[in-house]
Amino acid sequence: MNDGRIFREAWIDGVNKHYPGDPKPGYVTPWDETPAWEREAATAVYGQVRDFIEASGGHAARLTREQKGRFVAICWTAQMFRHFEDPKPGYVADWSDLPAWQRETDADIFERIEGTV
Repeated sequence: MNDGRIFREAWIDGVNKHYPGDPKPGYVTPWDETPAWEREAATAVYGQVRDFIEASGGHAARLTREQKGRFVAICWTAQMFRHFEDPKPGYVADWSDLPAWQRETDADIFERIEGTV
């Protein structure tokens, strides 16, 4: 499975687990139907997390869930600025402004990537 797909599937699993109520259809769109920019961003963030874990010699496992989620969120924010001249505020929100379900999902993504490294 390619790196971006792993990221996307972790996102969908997290949304299904943590989102209150029924998520927006775009939140759970399968990989093959995801827009190209989003597939590129997912692949890039997967690579950033993987490289971070490897550069730490495996000690990134000692980060808290919040630290793991924050790392994913900041990497995603950078990708939004890369792909959009004027991204939607929700795409580039600071950690403290993200809804709890999204913070938990970002931490889940980091941990899923950890499991593949």
